[in-house]
Amino acid sequence: MTDPETFLPPALALADGDVVDDVVVVAEEEDEDLAPDVVRVSGFDGIGTRRESRERALALLYEAEQKGLDPYASIIDTLPLAPEVFAGELVAGVSDHLIDIDALIRRFSVGWPLERMPAIDRALLRLGIYELTETDVPVGAAISEAVELAKRYSTDDSHKFVNGMLARVATEVRSPR
Repeated sequence: MTDPETFLPPALALADGDVVDDVVVVAEEEDEDLAPDVVRVSGFDGIGTRRESRERALALLYEAEQKGLDPYASIIDTLPLAPEVFAGELVAGVSDHLIDIDALIRRFSVGWPLERMPAIDRALLRLGIYELTETDVPVGAAISEAVELAKRYSTDDSHKFVNGMLARVATEVRSPR
């Protein structure tokens, strides 16, 4: 067995007498917030990755719309435990900028009204557009993460639609002027 201390972040160092029975690596991926040579073990420290936060934010945005909540961020108040900080920031950000985000979706969606889109695609586009317009997340990361979520949770062709829409929005909102 690998020494468990090699998996522990410095802040969670073992004290004398602490015993680790087992360590399970759930998944490994590079986190864009860490140095390129640092790999973190997803979920080990209870925080999760940015990808997991986006996935949680997507679920919360979808749920908020289905429940007819206004503002969407009020979904957070109904949870027994607050979501990870980044997930909460995404939900609150989309909620705060919903009118502007939906205006961009309507503007760039040719022949496909917002109301006719699958609810999960609306939530994905809102999440991606928020990251493109209101954060410093790199364009490629914002689009790639939304496309991956579309592949996982939406229809077979939704990832192409999400990719195209976010690319068009990114061209306008992130282009040098």
